[in-house]
Amino acid sequence: MHWRKSTYSGGGDGDTCVEIATLPNRIAVRDSKAPARAALSFSAPAFTALVDHLKEHPWSEARLPG
Repeated sequence: MHWRKSTYSGGGDGDTCVEIATLPNRIAVRDSKAPARAALSFSAPAFTALVDHLKEHPWSEARLPG
């Protein structure tokens, strides 16, 4: 499986991002800081919907409670 790191990596060492791999019928996603752990997989339409949602509603650590 060929994993690609996001070009929008966070600050620091650039390790605060996800990696994706394109499979025949799925898109796999894993944490770049823990590549040996389990990956999630999505159908192409579900992955597109996720990315579109994140673009529209960006997540930020500033929004975390506490």
